[in-house]
Amino acid sequence: MPEIQLEITNEVGLHARPAALFVQTANKFKCEIMVRNGETIANAKSILDVLTLGAGKGAVITVTAEGEDAEQALAALQQLNARNFEELA
Repeated sequence: MPEIQLEITNEVGLHARPAALFVQTANKFKCEIMVRNGETIANAKSILDVLTLGAGKGAVITVTAEGEDAEQALAALQQLNARNFEELA
């Protein structure tokens, strides 16, 4: 199962608006996507699950995907993180 690690650099972490963008991006794909922060595992397509991760700035999360478009999903989430969840400066 392919996986990536992302360091959250957004000032507010993976909370509120960044979490919503993360979930919206994940929902564009058919594959199953899971996110882990420490011992907490969440469904990347559920806003409530993602918020429960408590991934603040500096957290390193692991994202795994399984299914026909898994690689594309991971690439899209990696790009979203690289763009700092569309935050300015």
